[in-house]
Amino acid sequence: MNLSECITVDPEQCGGKPCIRGMRIWMKDILEMLGSGMTEADILTEFPYLEADDLRASQLYAGRLGDHTVLRSP
Repeated sequence: MNLSECITVDPEQCGGKPCIRGMRIWMKDILEMLGSGMTEADILTEFPYLEADDLRASQLYAGRLGDHTVLRSP
C-alpha cells in the first residue's frame, strides 16, 4: 500500500491536515469512526467513495506518527 496515494497533506486543503486521497475527509475522522466501534463495513457503507485501503492507510499512517523516540530526563 502506498501511503502517499491514500493519505494526502495539502496546506491549501483542510488546514493541511492529513486527508483521504485529496478528498475533504480527514484521516482523523476515519480513526475516530473505527475507535467508536464502527466496523470497516459500516464506514464503507456510510461513505461509498472510500475504499478499504483508505481505512488501513489511516491506521498505518497514525501508527507511524506515534513511532518516535521518547526522551526521559534523569
